[in-house]
Amino acid sequence: MAAEAFLLLACFMAVLLLVAKPLGDLMTSMALDRALPGTKRIEQGMWRLCGIQDDEMNWRQYLVAILLFNLLGMVLLFLMLLWQDLLPLNPQGLPGLSWHLALNTAISFVTNTNWQSYAGESTMSYFSQMVGLAVQNFLSAASGMAVLFALMRGFSRHTSSSLGNAWRDVTRVTLFVLLPLSLLMALFLVSQGAIQNVSPYTTLTTLEGVQQTLPMGPVASQEAIKMLGTNGGGFFNANSAHPFENPTALSNFIQMLAIFAIPAALCFTFGNVVRDRRQGRTLLWAMSIMFIVAAALVMIAEVNGNPHLLSFGGDSALNWEGKEARFGILNSSLFAVITTAASCGAVNAMHDSFTALGGMVPMWLIQLGEVVFGGVGSGLYGMLMNVLLAVFIAGLMIGRTPEYLGKKIGVPEMKMAAIYILITPSLVLLGTALAMMTDAGRAGMLNTGPHGFSEVLYAVSSAANNNGSAFAGLSANTPFWNLLLAAAMLLGRFAPFVPLLAMAGYLAARKTQPASPGTLPTHGALFVGLIIGTVLLIGALTFIPALALGPVIEHLQLLAGH
Repeated sequence: MAAEAFLLLACFMAVLLLVAKPLGDLMTSMALDRALPGTKRIEQGMWRLCGIQDDEMNWRQYLVAILLFNLLGMVLLFLMLLWQDLLPLNPQGLPGLSWHLALNTAISFVTNTNWQSYAGESTMSYFSQMVGLAVQNFLSAASGMAVLFALMRGFSRHTSSSLGNAWRDVTRVTLFVLLPLSLLMALFLVSQGAIQNVSPYTTLTTLEGVQQTLPMGPVASQEAIKMLGTNGGGFFNANSAHPFENPTALSNFIQMLAIFAIPAALCFTFGNVVRDRRQGRTLLWAMSIMFIVAAALVMIAEVNGNPHLLSFGGDSALNWEGKEARFGILNSSLFAVITTAASCGAVNAMHDSFTALGGMVPMWLIQLGEVVFGGVGSGLYGMLMNVLLAVFIAGLMIGRTPEYLGKKIGVPEMKMAAIYILITPSLVLLGTALAMMTDAGRAGMLNTGPHGFSEVLYAVSSAANNNGSAFAGLSANTPFWNLLLAAAMLLGRFAPFVPLLAMAGYLAARKTQPASPGTLPTHGALFVGLIIGTVLLIGALTFIPALALGPVIEHLQLLAGH
């Protein structure tokens, strides 16, 4: 089993790096606010047609543009879901959603969270899936990448007041990155057996003589952008454990690869933009080390399973509960780590059925801010905030002014970094406390004790960090939970944009200083260790007390035989 686990991880990382390097180089032109080769005339026609000016934006204008764009998308999606029964492509005659579920779902998909308090096949029409949810899968991913590009320009420019144009960035990412890749992946999924149609649901008679309704739908197209955009919302309630969404072992591997492809590629893009590829490789090393260790821990926990079942012999000790038998324990464990290290939320196994420690690692990966590769755009800009904190800490230790990529890190930048780091932990801890303190919050819990607390903590962590996966065991389709999680998703996604873009504006305005003998090298093994230490230290100080009340106690109870 150990050799199989090593081979699986090694193959995954090797293929990921082979894909990420050329993709990262391709996106460099976009990050530098240039047209891709051969697309300049196409772009000029689009800019004229849409009325997009050549003018660049300062950080405040960029922020307003991104927020207004996403707010408009949220309102349109909310109305679409509310009046779903009046719209076409609804062969099953599914009714409109309740106002609180429609609001929760609209915010969920606009914020790249894709938390689902519903079963897709019995709730969403084809029109809602294609025109509503799938469109926002593209636009929310593009918004995250646009904000990252603005931050990259903040590091690469000097004495500048502008960060590019938000409309150009969102359009380029959507049309020239997400759309072509999604088309290729959708065709691949169809070749593997994923369905893609707009047919009415089919009624079958099983071998036992029982009638069963088989859902249909445009699944492959939704799956492609769900993975590539680190969105995660499944067409079916079973998500990527459903054979229509994830038909084969090969499709399972490619889905895992697609989740990390763009986040890993953006590390190479960053190195190209700041004209020092070592910086991008340093970030990639830090992410990869944390990811591999997390994957190994979950695999060990799930393979070891429940020690009290060892006496039964064979595979009885392995924790097969909640796993997809087609893929096995190792693939299910790896998928869980990938989807929570990235802000994806797609699942091919039930995280609620993992062992206490096997479930704690994915939860902690979410709580770290999903900086271990993370979401498209959001993972790298979150990691860069941790890098600035690491540089600041190192500057304190050696008695020098903190400096990164030739930019002095002053008081305004550290204030923005501190605000960024505090936003999501505050939402997670306050939201969990509110849920546990109120009758409406506790009413949704199907389990008591530490496991029930873990389910609540995981749900709020997933919402605030825009992941979207669930521990399950929580009846979340109630006004209280829909509104609580909607607020966490909304603030967790858009509140960090303020310090991020302010930081980008401050950095762009600063001069670039030449390196001196006292400059701290921000590449190499020492700095990789410093980044990892900073990320883990912040996560430990923030969340270990809460984790001690949930999965840690549950693990100790398991060892004690309870």
